Amino acid sequence: MRGDGDGWATGPDGSRHWGKHGAAGLLLRAPLPDETPAVLLQHRAVWSHQGGTWALPGGARDSHESTTHAAVREAHEEAGIESAAIRVRTEVVTMKAASGWSYTTVIADAERPLPTVANGESTELRWVRETDVAGLPLHPGFEAGWPQLRTTEVRLLLDRHDVLGERGALAQLSKALPRTVHLPDGTYGWLPRVEVLEALDAVGRLAEPAGHGTTLGTVTAIVTTDPDLIEQLPATVVVLPPATVLDWLDQP
Repeated sequence: MRGDGDGWATGPDGSRHWGKHGAAGLLLRAPLPDETPAVLLQHRAVWSHQGGTWALPGGARDSHESTTHAAVREAHEEAGIESAAIRVRTEVVTMKAASGWSYTTVIADAERPLPTVANGESTELRWVRETDVAGLPLHPGFEAGWPQLRTTEVRLLLDRHDVLGERGALAQLSKALPRTVHLPDGTYGWLPRVEVLEALDAVGRLAEPAGHGTTLGTVTAIVTTDPDLIEQLPATVVVLPPATVLDWLDQP
Protein backbone atom coordinates (compact mmCIF):
# COMPACT_ATOMS: atom_id res chain seq x y z
CA MET A 1 0.00 0.00 0.00
CA ARG A 2 1.33 3.42 -0.95
CA GLY A 3 1.94 5.83 1.90
CA ASP A 4 1.39 9.58 1.85
CA GLY A 5 5.15 10.10 1.68
CA ASP A 6 5.53 8.58 -1.78
CA GLY A 7 6.35 11.27 -4.31
CA TRP A 8 9.07 13.76 -5.20
CA ALA A 9 10.20 16.76 -3.19
CA THR A 10 11.34 19.43 -5.63
CA GLY A 11 13.82 22.11 -4.68
CA PRO A 12 14.00 25.73 -5.91
CA ASP A 13 16.73 24.70 -8.35
CA GLY A 14 14.55 21.96 -9.82
CA SER A 15 16.39 19.11 -8.07
CA ARG A 16 14.19 16.22 -6.97
CA HIS A 17 14.47 13.81 -4.04
CA TRP A 18 12.17 10.88 -3.32
CA GLY A 19 9.90 11.30 -0.31
CA LYS A 20 7.48 14.17 0.25
CA HIS A 21 8.29 14.15 3.97
CA GLY A 22 11.89 13.10 3.63
CA ALA A 23 13.37 9.63 3.51
CA ALA A 24 15.16 7.21 5.81
CA GLY A 25 17.29 4.10 5.48
CA LEU A 26 18.57 1.40 7.81
CA LEU A 27 22.30 0.89 8.24
CA LEU A 28 22.33 -2.59 9.78
CA ARG A 29 25.60 -4.13 10.98
CA ALA A 30 26.31 -7.65 12.20
CA PRO A 31 29.51 -9.48 13.21
CA LEU A 32 31.17 -11.90 10.82
CA PRO A 33 32.87 -15.05 12.23
CA ASP A 34 36.08 -13.06 12.81
CA GLU A 35 34.07 -10.43 14.76
CA THR A 36 34.59 -7.73 12.12
CA PRO A 37 31.44 -5.91 10.95
CA ALA A 38 29.39 -6.54 7.84
CA VAL A 39 26.75 -4.12 6.50
CA LEU A 40 23.50 -5.12 4.81
CA LEU A 41 23.36 -3.49 1.37
CA GLN A 42 20.76 -3.46 -1.37
CA HIS A 43 21.66 -3.66 -5.07
CA ARG A 44 18.98 -1.40 -6.47
CA ALA A 45 16.82 -2.68 -9.32
CA VAL A 46 17.78 -1.14 -12.66
CA TRP A 47 14.35 0.47 -13.11
CA SER A 48 14.61 2.40 -9.84
CA HIS A 49 16.12 5.85 -9.30
CA GLN A 50 19.92 5.45 -9.47
CA GLY A 51 19.30 1.80 -10.37
CA GLY A 52 22.26 -0.54 -10.48
CA THR A 53 23.99 1.09 -7.51
CA TRP A 54 24.36 -0.22 -3.96
CA ALA A 55 22.74 1.52 -1.00
CA LEU A 56 20.83 0.92 2.21
CA PRO A 57 17.30 -0.49 2.36
CA GLY A 58 15.15 2.61 2.74
CA GLY A 59 12.62 4.93 1.24
CA ALA A 60 10.07 7.67 1.76
CA ARG A 61 8.87 8.55 5.25
CA ASP A 62 5.13 8.91 5.75
CA SER A 63 3.80 11.96 7.60
CA HIS A 64 2.78 9.98 10.70
CA GLU A 65 6.08 8.11 11.03
CA SER A 66 9.27 8.77 12.94
CA THR A 67 12.43 8.37 10.91
CA THR A 68 13.31 5.23 12.87
CA HIS A 69 9.92 3.67 12.17
CA ALA A 70 10.24 4.51 8.48
CA ALA A 71 13.71 2.98 8.17
CA VAL A 72 12.75 -0.21 10.02
CA ARG A 73 9.54 -0.54 7.98
CA GLU A 74 11.42 -0.11 4.70
CA ALA A 75 14.01 -2.72 5.75
CA HIS A 76 11.19 -5.15 6.43
CA GLU A 77 9.47 -4.43 3.11
CA GLU A 78 12.63 -4.49 0.98
CA ALA A 79 14.77 -7.06 2.80
CA GLY A 80 12.49 -9.06 5.08
CA ILE A 81 14.26 -7.84 8.23
CA GLU A 82 12.17 -8.33 11.36
CA SER A 83 12.27 -5.44 13.83
CA ALA A 84 12.55 -7.83 16.79
CA ALA A 85 15.89 -9.13 15.46
CA ILE A 86 17.67 -5.78 15.48
CA ARG A 87 18.68 -3.14 18.01
CA VAL A 88 18.54 0.48 16.91
CA ARG A 89 21.49 2.46 18.27
CA THR A 90 21.12 5.99 16.93
CA GLU A 91 20.23 8.02 13.86
CA VAL A 92 21.91 10.81 11.91
CA VAL A 93 20.80 13.12 9.10
CA THR A 94 23.21 12.37 6.26
CA MET A 95 21.74 14.59 3.55
CA LYS A 96 19.76 17.83 3.35
CA ALA A 97 18.35 19.63 0.33
CA ALA A 98 17.28 23.22 -0.32
CA SER A 99 13.67 22.02 -0.56
CA GLY A 100 13.75 21.06 3.13
CA TRP A 101 13.97 17.38 2.22
CA SER A 102 16.37 15.29 4.30
CA TYR A 103 17.63 11.72 4.47
CA THR A 104 18.12 10.12 7.88
CA THR A 105 20.31 7.08 8.37
CA VAL A 106 19.11 4.90 11.25
CA ILE A 107 21.96 2.80 12.64
CA ALA A 108 21.21 -0.63 14.09
CA ASP A 109 22.92 -3.92 14.93
CA ALA A 110 22.01 -7.59 14.74
CA GLU A 111 23.61 -10.49 16.61
CA ARG A 112 24.52 -12.17 13.31
CA PRO A 113 23.97 -11.63 9.57
CA LEU A 114 20.24 -12.19 9.18
CA PRO A 115 18.59 -14.00 6.28
CA THR A 116 16.99 -11.65 3.77
CA VAL A 117 14.05 -11.72 1.35
CA ALA A 118 14.26 -9.27 -1.55
CA ASN A 119 11.26 -7.54 -3.09
CA GLY A 120 11.02 -6.07 -6.60
CA GLU A 121 13.13 -3.05 -5.68
CA SER A 122 16.27 -5.16 -5.26
CA THR A 123 18.44 -7.05 -7.69
CA GLU A 124 20.33 -8.51 -4.73
CA LEU A 125 20.71 -8.13 -0.98
CA ARG A 126 24.15 -8.81 0.43
CA TRP A 127 26.01 -8.67 3.74
CA VAL A 128 29.19 -6.82 2.77
CA ARG A 129 32.30 -6.66 4.93
CA GLU A 130 32.52 -3.04 6.02
CA THR A 131 36.03 -2.59 4.63
CA ASP A 132 34.71 -3.66 1.19
CA VAL A 133 31.76 -1.26 1.00
CA ALA A 134 33.64 1.62 -0.65
CA GLY A 135 34.76 -0.68 -3.47
CA LEU A 136 31.20 -1.15 -4.75
CA PRO A 137 29.41 1.22 -7.17
CA LEU A 138 27.48 3.11 -4.51
CA HIS A 139 24.40 5.29 -4.79
CA PRO A 140 25.75 8.88 -4.84
CA GLY A 141 23.86 9.87 -1.70
CA PHE A 142 25.07 6.85 0.24
CA GLU A 143 28.60 7.30 -1.08
CA ALA A 144 28.65 10.90 0.19
CA GLY A 145 27.48 9.88 3.65
CA TRP A 146 29.52 6.70 4.05
CA PRO A 147 32.75 8.31 5.39
CA GLN A 148 30.89 9.61 8.46
CA LEU A 149 29.02 6.33 8.97
CA ARG A 150 31.81 3.76 8.79
CA THR A 151 33.28 2.49 12.04
CA THR A 152 36.69 2.20 13.62
CA GLU A 153 37.35 -0.83 15.81
CA VAL A 154 37.28 0.06 19.49
CA ARG A 155 39.20 -1.77 22.18
CA LEU A 156 37.02 -1.18 25.23
CA LEU A 157 38.50 -1.53 28.72
CA LEU A 158 36.25 -1.52 31.79
CA ASP A 159 37.40 -0.49 35.23
CA ARG A 160 35.84 -3.32 37.25
CA HIS A 161 35.11 -1.20 40.31
CA ASP A 162 33.52 1.71 38.44
CA VAL A 163 31.47 -0.29 35.98
CA LEU A 164 30.58 -3.67 37.41
CA GLY A 165 30.79 -2.93 41.13
CA GLU A 166 28.52 -5.19 43.14
CA ARG A 167 26.44 -6.14 40.12
CA GLY A 168 28.69 -8.87 38.75
CA ALA A 169 27.19 -8.05 35.39
CA LEU A 170 29.95 -9.11 33.01
CA ALA A 171 27.93 -11.93 31.41
CA GLN A 172 24.91 -9.66 31.08
CA LEU A 173 27.08 -6.89 29.66
CA SER A 174 28.65 -9.18 27.07
CA LYS A 175 25.21 -10.25 25.92
CA ALA A 176 23.97 -6.66 25.77
CA LEU A 177 27.16 -5.32 24.23
CA PRO A 178 26.45 -2.74 21.54
CA ARG A 179 28.39 -3.43 18.39
CA THR A 180 28.14 0.11 17.08
CA VAL A 181 28.78 2.99 19.48
CA HIS A 182 28.75 6.75 18.95
CA LEU A 183 32.10 8.12 20.10
CA PRO A 184 32.55 11.55 21.74
CA ASP A 185 34.17 13.03 18.61
CA GLY A 186 31.07 12.26 16.54
CA THR A 187 32.50 9.22 14.75
CA TYR A 188 31.34 5.62 15.18
CA GLY A 189 33.14 2.68 16.73
CA TRP A 190 32.73 -1.09 16.43
CA LEU A 191 33.03 -3.10 19.65
CA PRO A 192 33.95 -6.75 19.11
CA ARG A 193 34.50 -7.43 22.81
CA VAL A 194 35.20 -5.90 26.22
CA GLU A 195 38.15 -6.33 28.56
CA VAL A 196 37.67 -6.04 32.32
CA LEU A 197 40.59 -4.91 34.48
CA GLU A 198 41.45 -3.45 37.81
CA ALA A 199 42.40 0.21 37.71
CA LEU A 200 45.99 -0.51 38.73
CA ASP A 201 46.42 -2.80 35.73
CA ALA A 202 45.04 -0.36 33.20
CA VAL A 203 48.15 1.53 32.19
CA GLY A 204 50.14 -1.68 31.69
CA ARG A 205 47.36 -3.32 29.71
CA LEU A 206 47.13 -0.32 27.42
CA ALA A 207 50.66 -1.05 26.29
CA GLU A 208 49.78 -4.62 25.27
CA PRO A 209 48.64 -5.67 21.78
CA ALA A 210 44.88 -5.32 21.47
CA GLY A 211 44.39 -8.89 20.30
CA HIS A 212 42.88 -10.75 17.37
CA GLY A 213 41.25 -8.75 14.65
CA THR A 214 42.67 -5.35 15.56
CA THR A 215 44.22 -2.95 13.10
CA LEU A 216 46.44 0.10 13.21
CA GLY A 217 43.25 2.17 13.19
CA THR A 218 41.96 0.74 16.47
CA VAL A 219 40.69 3.26 19.02
CA THR A 220 41.28 2.46 22.68
CA ALA A 221 38.56 3.54 25.10
CA ILE A 222 38.38 3.05 28.86
CA VAL A 223 35.35 3.35 31.10
CA THR A 224 36.42 4.85 34.42
CA THR A 225 36.04 7.81 36.77
CA ASP A 226 39.34 7.25 38.59
CA PRO A 227 41.11 10.65 38.36
CA ASP A 228 44.55 9.18 39.10
CA LEU A 229 44.15 6.62 36.35
CA ILE A 230 42.82 9.19 33.89
CA GLU A 231 45.83 11.41 34.56
CA GLN A 232 48.21 8.58 33.59
CA LEU A 233 46.45 7.66 30.36
CA PRO A 234 47.92 8.54 26.96
CA ALA A 235 46.15 11.42 25.24
CA THR A 236 45.00 9.05 22.50
CA VAL A 237 42.82 7.03 24.89
CA VAL A 238 39.10 7.93 24.90
CA VAL A 239 37.58 8.12 28.39
CA LEU A 240 33.91 7.17 28.71
CA PRO A 241 31.75 7.54 31.85
CA PRO A 242 30.34 4.39 33.50
CA ALA A 243 26.82 5.52 32.59
CA THR A 244 27.69 4.75 28.96
CA VAL A 245 27.98 1.05 29.72
CA LEU A 246 25.35 0.83 32.45
CA ASP A 247 22.83 2.25 29.97
CA TRP A 248 23.54 -0.77 27.75
CA LEU A 249 22.50 -3.06 30.58
CA ASP A 250 19.19 -1.25 30.87
CA GLN A 251 18.33 -1.53 27.18
CA PRO A 252 15.61 -4.04 26.26
